[in-house]
Amino acid sequence: MYRISTLGQLFGLSRSTLLYYHRIGLLSPSVRTRANYRLYSEKDRARLESICTYRQAGLSMDDIRELLALESDDTTEILQRRLQSLGTEIRALQTKQRLLADMLSVKAKGWKPTVVDKAAWVEMLQNAGMSEAAMDAWHREFETRAPEAHLSFLMSLGISSEEATRIREHSRSRG
Repeated sequence: MYRISTLGQLFGLSRSTLLYYHRIGLLSPSVRTRANYRLYSEKDRARLESICTYRQAGLSMDDIRELLALESDDTTEILQRRLQSLGTEIRALQTKQRLLADMLSVKAKGWKPTVVDKAAWVEMLQNAGMSEAAMDAWHREFETRAPEAHLSFLMSLGISSEEATRIREHSRSRG
């Protein structure tokens, strides 16, 4: 059996973190002593190890609770959802990284970058005679042919990742 401080030390967690996990129902002590000390079993230690692993993978407390509640080993859906979320985050970070690298390159060469944001881009397309339907068709074609490039382009316009996702989903749903 492990006392709360010993269990916390094993995983580099504070006592308050373990109390929080208890309060939200993720980890409860197996036994309370007469002096009201919390004691954790080997099974509790293994459960905390799972919690820590899931936290390191970036899963939310709700997802962790759901994973721990599953009696079967079918955690695939939750883990795939997190993997897809990470992929989106990575792509957004890569886009930001490229943008920063481009900005540094431009600055090093002494050039003043010309910023084309969403509003300027839409205005240019409208001035060129493109209707909303034509712009939808353009996005649909871009998404079909080069989805990653489409995302990069949208992000380069300063569009949030949420809005870029909505545009891409709208483009796919119209196809």
